[in-house]
Amino acid sequence: MMEYQITGYQPEKLFHFFEEISAIPRGSGNEKGISDYLVAFAKERGLWVRQDEAWNVIIKKAGSPGAEDREPVMLQGHLDMVCEKLAGVEHDFTKDGLKLVVKDGVLTANGTTLGADNGVAVALMLMVLDDEELIHPPVECVFTTEEEVGLNGAVALDKSLIKARTMINMDSEEEGIGTVSCAGGLRIECTRPVKREAAEGTLIQLGITGLKGGHSGMDIDKERQNANRLMARVIWQLMKNTDGKLVDFTGGNKDNAIPRECRASMIYANPEEAGKAEELARALADTLAAEITPYEENFVCKVEKEEGKSAAAIPAEDARAYVTAMYLAPNGVQSRNMHMDGFVVTSVNMGVVRAEEERLAITFSPRSSVASLQEEMKARLGLLAETFGFACSYSGEYPGWSYKEDSRIREVFKESYKELFGEEMKMEAIHAGLECGLFSDALPGLDAIAVGPTLNHVHTPEENLPLDSFERFYKLLKDVLRRLAE
Repeated sequence: MMEYQITGYQPEKLFHFFEEISAIPRGSGNEKGISDYLVAFAKERGLWVRQDEAWNVIIKKAGSPGAEDREPVMLQGHLDMVCEKLAGVEHDFTKDGLKLVVKDGVLTANGTTLGADNGVAVALMLMVLDDEELIHPPVECVFTTEEEVGLNGAVALDKSLIKARTMINMDSEEEGIGTVSCAGGLRIECTRPVKREAAEGTLIQLGITGLKGGHSGMDIDKERQNANRLMARVIWQLMKNTDGKLVDFTGGNKDNAIPRECRASMIYANPEEAGKAEELARALADTLAAEITPYEENFVCKVEKEEGKSAAAIPAEDARAYVTAMYLAPNGVQSRNMHMDGFVVTSVNMGVVRAEEERLAITFSPRSSVASLQEEMKARLGLLAETFGFACSYSGEYPGWSYKEDSRIREVFKESYKELFGEEMKMEAIHAGLECGLFSDALPGLDAIAVGPTLNHVHTPEENLPLDSFERFYKLLKDVLRRLAE
């Protein structure tokens, strides 16, 4: 029997469901366990359920008494979570459940991401499916996989199984705000083969840590520094001004997370050149700190020197192409709409860089709510790759979701929120990607909204969920479903 950590909030089962799914590893690509849990959950309650080869799950529940013939509504969220942890934290996301911590009414995980993005949606749907007292129209709960790595589950899902033409996506992250439009995006991986060569001498190692990171859509406009971009600036200067060879340059874990950490190293045959490199690296670290610590107060760039080392170095031509491409690559906000208070239209995140044994790789995540600007960014990144001898592969492309002038679900949420909480619910467009675009493309006439409780610092180990917000959101969802059943 599980020993629950969250107490004092209602309905109690909602929070217990969140704890239960948090005990099941569910990083992107590892959703079979949570998917099987959902199938067993549905079968125990005699509900209609379908599971596909991508581990997506659809569970349907008939309308409550008197509402059986109402138009069905789709509730939707994704099963997978971003797996990030603090340096030094021992946690295997492939087999370890999350260690939840409740402090002052806020839920976090111990040194790792919490998975509230999008575990809150999973728990909310389980609650709706489980609660026999709830007044609601027929509901179709759609649980998708691999959302965090390109909406892959939503792409693979057989959407003909969905009859609803009203959609409540619960992958939004601020209470009191409904999302009504989002950006499209894709993943671009640029690779170049490399044949390393033996080298010996003094190793200069650099490590950037302590950056805030964050979601490459939601946080791209907050001046969060990109560890890969900062390291490229340092290494480019070392390559230009000292006679050494690049050994490593690796940073970031997810293309859609702003990289918080990056490591690199260079080896020097000449001890004097190594000393010169160490001095220059420390000076550059001080310069970066002076520039960015006003808003990246925990930034650290560590420089270490080790003598008498041997390494497999990257040839000079390959190293120059790799580092220069990163140094010149577009990163961050690229365009804004000044008629919408500077809303971000187009951005790009240099999320993952890897100096592997036989290849060099740079992965970008461009986003735009304007299709032509997204194509232009694809062209620019493709040209950059071609210029520096990299081959590009494109994956995980998903469409944006355009604003719908007339929306019943939007009005129902606004009416319910005003009556329950005495405030106006705001409606906004976001720069992050949501699965609403894919469903809108596949289901003609779909009326959709994205909502959710407040989540802070998603995609980082500081991710947290204020539990009173989660409690209030379920109250709102219950009331909206009641109104749809009338």
